[in-house]
Amino acid sequence: MSDRPVALVTGASRGIGRAIAAELGRSGYDIVGNATRYDPNDRGSGLGSLAAELEGIGAAFAAAPGDISDLDVHPRIVAAALDRFGRVDLLVNNAGVAPAQRRDILDTTGDSYDRVLAINARGPFFLTQRVARHMVEQSKKASSARASIIFVTSVSAAVSSPSRAEYCVSKAALSQMARVYADRLADCGIGVYEVRPGLIKTDMTAPVEAKYDEMIAGGLIPQGRWGLPQDVARAVAALARGDFGYSTGLVVEVSGGMNMRRL
Repeated sequence: MSDRPVALVTGASRGIGRAIAAELGRSGYDIVGNATRYDPNDRGSGLGSLAAELEGIGAAFAAAPGDISDLDVHPRIVAAALDRFGRVDLLVNNAGVAPAQRRDILDTTGDSYDRVLAINARGPFFLTQRVARHMVEQSKKASSARASIIFVTSVSAAVSSPSRAEYCVSKAALSQMARVYADRLADCGIGVYEVRPGLIKTDMTAPVEAKYDEMIAGGLIPQGRWGLPQDVARAVAALARGDFGYSTGLVVEVSGGMNMRRL
């Protein structure tokens, strides 16, 4: 069993997930990184590049490839952590997708809705269920690390975007999921938290960068800039450290002040 705490991070190959995995590695965690694809011979991109970065800072890494929307993959994802490290102390539910095509809510298709909800909500629900069961059993044994679960949602959990309604619905579901798991696991000593990013500069937001550049210049974000993946990663690391150990169910918004109602 690893002497260091172990974090399982979904969607870890790029963007916010990549930044979270690297920040946790610098904070003393060994990392199990999930993404849909992994080529162990490719050290220049994806999980291979993450592995090289983590090894460079002294963190061990294990790949756990697979599509989290496929529930049959979940046992293999968890086994990748347990086989390598013997434990899981932190689950970060970060993997998510936007609609392949933005459409008005009146034109949203069933296929798009099902795809987004399967990846953004159904997959995390059941992966968390599986990991939480292990954490409960793990807590009955001697363990040097405090177990916790973090859901990375979006301001879209509470803000309307009619051109991507299925995304908003999925993030609202994920937000409620964090609350319900926090309630259920509180007396097991497992803290559950929601980190709610605003406009973060990633591959996902690149297609609408010009639109939001204009809106930010017009005052959309009080702090006046895009968020960066590292902004989200630092919030996750603070929760993982136990800095908010008496605050299970906490929602931490990383949005430059978009949470404020303004006149």
